[in-house]
Amino acid sequence: MRELKCLRCSGDMSFIRREEFQLGRTGWLLGDLPNLVAGAMELDVYACPNCGKVELFTPDEPFEGGGLPQKKCPRCGNMIDFDYHRCPLCKYDFKTE
Repeated sequence: MRELKCLRCSGDMSFIRREEFQLGRTGWLLGDLPNLVAGAMELDVYACPNCGKVELFTPDEPFEGGGLPQKKCPRCGNMIDFDYHRCPLCKYDFKTE
């Protein structure tokens, strides 16, 4: 876990939990199917107990316990699931390769 200071009030940020955030969208034609296929991005959630500011960070440690094979983004070096067509951090588009 990281030791972070709040950018708003300079208080100590507290680690809340690691959460998976859904990347897909719900469509009117296919319903939740595109949402389920898109997968999720794992993020660490931190909050400031003084002012309530919440910040999200990519995890320091990789996800343990399986998951999809990963590839390295050539622009930022972030490890992402092999089926992502765009890096969630720097927006590098793998379709241009």
